[in-house]
Amino acid sequence: MLAYIRKVTSKKDDGASAVEYGLLVAAIAALVVIIVFALGGLVREVFSDTCDEIKSKADGPGTITTSCDNGGDGEEGGE
Repeated sequence: MLAYIRKVTSKKDDGASAVEYGLLVAAIAALVVIIVFALGGLVREVFSDTCDEIKSKADGPGTITTSCDNGGDGEEGGE
């Protein structure tokens, strides 16, 4: 009888629940946001420097002049 009660009342928690998966997804999303904000300025600077370098090498007769936008804040150039 005691074995039957143990068998009936025991809970097997073999897998992860939806709440645990939700917490995992939220943690990964938070990590991605932190990484994007941490590296955003560096990546913008690298692209701006690359654009400025290409622009300086391409200046000459018959070239189309463009401005290197530094992220859409309304200022021209990378400075």
